[in-house]
Amino acid sequence: MGEVASKAALAKRAAGALGRLTTGQKNEALLVMADALRREAAAIIEANAEDLERGRQGGTPQSMLDRLSLDTDRIDAIAEGLQQIAVLPDPVGDTLETLERPNGLIIEKIRVPLGVIGIIYEARPNVTVDAAGLCLKTGNAVVLRGGSAALSSNRKIVEVLHAALAGTNIPPEALQLIEDPNRSSVDELLKLNGLLDVIIPRGGSSLIQNVVKNATVPVIETGAGICHTYLDASAVAEMAESISLNAKAQRPSVCNSMETLLVHRSFAAEHLTALGEAFRSAKVELRGCSRTRTLIPWALPVTEENFATEYNDYILNIKVVDGIDEALEHIARYGTKHSECIVTEDEESAERFQDEVDAAAVYHNASTRFTDGFEFGYGAEIGISTQKLHARGPMGLPALTSTKYKIYGNGQIRS
Repeated sequence: MGEVASKAALAKRAAGALGRLTTGQKNEALLVMADALRREAAAIIEANAEDLERGRQGGTPQSMLDRLSLDTDRIDAIAEGLQQIAVLPDPVGDTLETLERPNGLIIEKIRVPLGVIGIIYEARPNVTVDAAGLCLKTGNAVVLRGGSAALSSNRKIVEVLHAALAGTNIPPEALQLIEDPNRSSVDELLKLNGLLDVIIPRGGSSLIQNVVKNATVPVIETGAGICHTYLDASAVAEMAESISLNAKAQRPSVCNSMETLLVHRSFAAEHLTALGEAFRSAKVELRGCSRTRTLIPWALPVTEENFATEYNDYILNIKVVDGIDEALEHIARYGTKHSECIVTEDEESAERFQDEVDAAAVYHNASTRFTDGFEFGYGAEIGISTQKLHARGPMGLPALTSTKYKIYGNGQIRS
């Protein structure tokens, strides 16, 4: 048995014991894990430096190196995420519904762990900790397969967490990391029916589509983020600039950053040139339609392919539109159902936008960068689900549970 199957088998054996732990026992383990990360921060940063150097030598873009990079502050924030998960309510065992049938049967619907969760993700080592914390809190064992770009970081993080778990009630075997960097390890993971109960992909469109198309294990689909901000005619210029810059430039490498700015023609006539200057100062490369380039002459021509691209970089498409109808049509065509925003003082337009846009998160006068489990108060997230089955949007603790029916009788038989 190879690494993938053997580690998944270990996780499955541990899942039974994990599912029987109390909330207090799980929370205590999460706090021990958080302490260990802070205590071993220097060793984790040293391992992370290996990944960063390998990335630089391989020509990895700076925006992706930013996603990969760890320092003391980021490790402290990751540890804080575990602490926040620990204080959140444990959904496992919650009674969702109680029914009494005419024949006297009492039926209870309760939350239970999913079992063993496989998570496939790319170059963000913080996901290793977030995923471990959320899965273990909900009584799920987890098999992680991170990208090769973060292998040294992930290996050290899991080593630290295993050592921490050894002194708790959570069996360390409940947390597994696949270290084989070859594509074949992903392909094997996708078909581990009987060992994995569900797979969750986190990453770019190509990774997600590979998982969705090739997995025989059930998949919870997280989505690529081609996110839009629409500046309506009544948008306040200062607010529009602040939200737009934050949505694009605060951290462009993540899935909730903006890729296309849609601008009402009347707002554009008064404010788009100044907004373009603000983006130029933020070192954002602009690609615009013909009307945009009249007002921002230094913008490059935008193409249909650009509108369908998740850049994860300091690149932004801009399109001037005639009104909300055209904005909605554009989002329906190119959006990935992740996060969309309207900036407007017109409440009717805002309500229409939020009602008609088909996305997991729809904002009025706020940056799309808030689509995040931590910002939503979930402590952390396992991903942003853009599907409509089981879970949608930032997936916190309840999204990692299933349900079970408990039926209580006193001798009833079916006639």
